[in-house]
This record gives sequence, C-alpha cells and structure tokens, in this order.
Amino acid sequence: MKSVLAGFTTRGTSFMAAGVAAGVTGLLLGDSALISVGALLLVLPLLSALAAGRARYRLGCARSIDPARVPAGHTARVTVRLENVSRLPTGLMLAEDTVPYALGTRPRYVLDGIERGGTRELSYPLRSDLRGKFAIGPLEIRIADAFGLVELGRSFSSYTTFMVTPKVVPLDRAVVHGSWVGEGDGRTRAAAAAGEDDVIPRAYRDGDELRRVHWRSTARYGELMVRREEQRWKNRTLLLLDTRRSAHAGSGVTSSFEFAVSAAASIGVHLSREGLDGQLVTDSGPIANTGLFEDVLLDALSVVQPSRNRDLSRGASALRGGDGGLVIVVAGKLSAAAARQLAASRRDGASAIALLLAVSTWAAPARAEAGPAAGSGPGDDSQRPGRSAADNGNAADNGHHASSQPTLEPDETAPAAAVLRAAGWRVVSVDAATPLGMAWQGLPRTGTPGQGSESRWMPEAAL
Repeated sequence: MKSVLAGFTTRGTSFMAAGVAAGVTGLLLGDSALISVGALLLVLPLLSALAAGRARYRLGCARSIDPARVPAGHTARVTVRLENVSRLPTGLMLAEDTVPYALGTRPRYVLDGIERGGTRELSYPLRSDLRGKFAIGPLEIRIADAFGLVELGRSFSSYTTFMVTPKVVPLDRAVVHGSWVGEGDGRTRAAAAAGEDDVIPRAYRDGDELRRVHWRSTARYGELMVRREEQRWKNRTLLLLDTRRSAHAGSGVTSSFEFAVSAAASIGVHLSREGLDGQLVTDSGPIANTGLFEDVLLDALSVVQPSRNRDLSRGASALRGGDGGLVIVVAGKLSAAAARQLAASRRDGASAIALLLAVSTWAAPARAEAGPAAGSGPGDDSQRPGRSAADNGNAADNGHHASSQPTLEPDETAPAAAVLRAAGWRVVSVDAATPLGMAWQGLPRTGTPGQGSESRWMPEAAL
C-alpha cells in the first residue's frame, strides 16, 4: 500500500485531499451531494493506482553508444531502443536514462505509448571534458495513467560502459625516425652488426627490398634469400608515465598530471600507428598487455590516477627488465638522483627520449598568463623548454651586463636533463604554455642512437 501511495502525482494527491475535505464537510453539513463528490474525488486516484499497478507491461531495452570510446572533449551518441513485447499497448510513459553527473543532466523523454510489438528509439548526445570510465544506465520508466494521477516507476538492470580517453594530439612522424626504432637503414645496420653467423635468412618475397638480400645465403641455396625482419626488440617501445602526486602541480584538467597523461596517450597512439608494439609503465610498475597496445594504453590512461609513490624505482626496474627498443619517459618533477636511476635503466644501444615537465608553471597559472617575467623581453628564450642553466649563463654574458638584466633562476628541469643527456637520452623540457605538438617537434632529430643531444626550442616550429 505504501508503494502505491508513493506513486501518486501532485494532481493525484490533490484529488485525494480534496475528496477527504469534501467528504468531511458533507458529513458535517449533512449534504449528501457533497459527500458523493468527495467520494468520487477520493476513489478516482485509488482506481487509477490499482489499474496502473495491475498493468503488466513487458518491455525490452537495448542501448548502444557510437563510438563507445572517445577522447575528452568529443561527442558520442547514445541510442536507446525500447520494445513492447507484451500483448497490451502501453500507456503514457516517462523514460529517463541514468547518466553520471560529470556527463551532464539526465535525458528525459515522454512517450504517448507503445503499441503491441512496437518499438521506440531514443537518442541523445554524450560529451565529457573529463577522462574516465562511466556507466550509462539503467533506464528508468515511469508509467502514468490517463488522468495523470498516478506515476509508477520501473527500472531496467542493464547498463553500458562509456570510455572517455585523454586528449590525443597529432604528432610529427618525422621526429622518431628509423634509426631510433630499428626501421629503415638503421635497422639494416643493426642486422649487419649482429654478424653473418647470426643472420637467419628466408626466401625472397615480392615487395622485399633488394638491400635486404643476403648474398652468401643466396649463393648457398641457389635462390634469393633476405634477412628476416623479425627483430622484435627493435620494434617495441616502453612508455613510462610519472604518476606520482608529489611530482605534479595544478588541479583539474589544467594540471601538469593531466598534461602528462595526454602526452603519454598521444605519444603511445602515434608510435602504435607507426607500427610499433609497446607497453605502458608507471611508477607503480608495468601495465599488463591484454590486447593491442593502443587499446590497452587508452583504456589504462582513461582511469589512471595520481599515486602516492615517492620514487620511480618500480618504473625504472620495469624499463631495465623490458624487451628493449625505444624508451620514452614523461616525467613530472624529477630530481637528479631520480634521473640517474632512470639513466641506469636504459639498455645499451637503446634509444631513449624524456619529456620533463616544468611543473611550477602549472602551479601558478596566473603568473603564466601575465606574460614574460620582469626583465625578459619577447625575444628572451632563457626559460624556454630545453634550455639548460649553462645556456642561461651564456645568454647573460652575451653582451649584457648584470646591472641591465636581472639574474634569472635556472630551469628547474636542468639538473635532471643534464644527467639524462650525459647518458645518451634525447631530452626536451615542457612548460604550461607549450603545446605538446610543438614540444615534440623540439626534440633533437640528429645524432645516432646512444648519443645524447640537447633540445633547442625553435619558435619557427610554430609557423
């Protein structure tokens, strides 16, 4: 009885209250007509509630999201299909889909009714600026009577998973060239360096490059033989993301942590689409590969949260024990000691890249919006990404006196960058005002694997 009374609408409750008032007044005044009106007003909502409660509608619900996984800031479309599988047509219904608060308000639809065996499709857009894994559903149905006196709620049990991945920025494919990842000429040289006795040839196939022909095996077998291409350790990448809470600054989508997550997603997707397999590693250890690298990467980064770890020892151990190949690190605040730990994790001959975030620029957005610091003009690049403390000193001595230009604080990433460069890493420093695509272009492209190179920020890259 309690559930039936809870289903009365405001109109139904008003009818009952008016019926009770009219009946009591009729009894006090001895007016039978008023008593009849009160009884009618009281009985009508009860009969409507009884009829709505006895209606055994059987509805089927199917929900689809296209696409089921989108980058943050993009829109997906949800389609809900309702089917009446009962023998009776339904009455007036209110359909409301359950959507997390972070994705906006709940969509509501009023349906006049669904005929026997009929279907209705409800569609609405879904957008989120926050990455995450969200459950959409279940769908709630409220059935109302013809007079609008009673509204009974029913709910389906099914829900659909909606994945919002970090923002993926297109990156320049020329930055990571063949000699870094074991492709092209660099890969051929790596095969030749293994020695003739270590080469395992195979028969020539249409489309194979002639430069891969292994002439000694060709002479032995009497047909063209080429070197095998399966040098898996050269076609892999290990991507380390620094998720330590203490290594990042800022809050929300504008924090250095979210920038690092987006950078890791963009780099991983870029390398995956270039044909590299890989594995995501955090300061808590490696993420298990349960499918394609791009899918595993985006799924993991959609739900990753800052950790309470104080160092990168687990991540460095995972890099050291990996299968080799290209190593990429996206790090927050990094000390020289932590940089030495990372430098030691790099295998001999493996290429390594580090994106070091100047996290203090995310901690003070107001200062970044105010423009250059006092004493620095539009052409001053002393605090640009990849600028070391030594470069700052050289710039200060280049025809400028200490009295005419204040001394600038050294780049906070300089100590860690110097350690990594000395160990043969390609390093670029990134601040809050630097777009990821421009920072990626700022990586050094010269040199051979195993030789460190200092990145120089080139404003021309923005043109």
